[in-house]
Amino acid sequence: MIATHEIMEYLDSLYPNPRCELNYNKDYELLIAVMLSAQTTDKRVNMVTSVLFQKYPSLEALRDADIQDLIEIIRPIGTFQRKANNIKLIASKLLEVGGVVPNDRVFLESLSGVGRKTANVVLSNLFEINCIAVDTHVSRVSKRLGLALEKDDVVTIEKKLTRKFPKDKLGRLHHQLVLFGRYYCKAVRPECQNCKLKGMCKK
Repeated sequence: MIATHEIMEYLDSLYPNPRCELNYNKDYELLIAVMLSAQTTDKRVNMVTSVLFQKYPSLEALRDADIQDLIEIIRPIGTFQRKANNIKLIASKLLEVGGVVPNDRVFLESLSGVGRKTANVVLSNLFEINCIAVDTHVSRVSKRLGLALEKDDVVTIEKKLTRKFPKDKLGRLHHQLVLFGRYYCKAVRPECQNCKLKGMCKK
C-alpha cells in the first residue's frame, strides 16, 4: 500500500509554501496564462504575458486586439495562431458575463482552449477549491510513485489522487506535485539520489 502520508510529509518539507509559478495580477490574467501554458513552460509564458498584459491591460483591449499583433507577442510559446484566437474568444466571453472569471466549472470548460486541467488550476488558485490539476509533471510523478498506472489518462489519475489524499489538501498537493516534477522528479535525469521517496518509486 502506498504510504500517502510519507509523500505528503516529504513534499511539505520540500515545498512548505507552494504556489503557482505563473505571474498574474487579475483573475482573467491567470485564466489566460494557464491556457497559454499548454505544451510550454511557465517561464516562457511569464515572458510573453509580461508584454501581453502591459500592452493590452483590459479584457476589452484583448478582445479588440489585432490578431497578428497577438501572434507576434506569444510566438515564443508555440501554437500561437490557435492560442491568439483563444485569447480574443476568452476575453469576449468573459465580458458577456460581467468581466470576471466565475466560480463555475461548466462555464470555464466551455471557453476556447480551456479544458479540465486549466479549469482546475483556476478554481484552485482563484477560489481555493481543493482539486487536482493533472499536467505532465503530476502525471509522471503519480505513475512513478505507484499512485497511478502507466496506462491511466489524466482524468483517471485525477480521480485516483482525489481518493487517496485528504480532500482539504488537494489544492496544496497539486502545486507540490507540479514543483516536485519540475525540479526533482524530472522527465530526463531526475534527482533520485537524495530523494526520500525513491523506495516507492517505480523508476
